[in-house]
Formats: sequence, structure tokens, C-alpha cells
Amino acid sequence: MSTNPIIAAALVAALSGCSSTEVVRAPLEVSIGQQLIDLKKARDNGVLSASEYDSQRRRLIDNVQ
Repeated sequence: MSTNPIIAAALVAALSGCSSTEVVRAPLEVSIGQQLIDLKKARDNGVLSASEYDSQRRRLIDNVQ
């Protein structure tokens, strides 16, 4: 699963209705390295095709400031 901050925030919002008293906080910013690791895991688990992986990987690398 890619850890996009928007997706993470949506997940936290969805889970906030759970009965747990544990506070879950979404990270404010995810490093490029972690995003690349998450992309590789998604590819390895069959969530992304090789071309989708390559496209997303290139997008991340190209957007490094």
C-alpha cells in the first residue's frame, strides 16, 4: 500500500469511529525513500503492474526537490 498522505488521512478518519481508545496519528510527510519502499511492496504483492510501478517510481524521483 502506498502511503500517500491524503490516503493516510482518509484511513485515520475512517478508523476514528472504531471503539479503540488508542490515538492514531497520520504522518505529516512521508519520505521519498519510504514511498519507494511502499511502491516496491505494492509491485511485489501484485497490487501494481510493472509499468504502473515504473511510472509511479519515475514520478516520485522526478519530483524530488
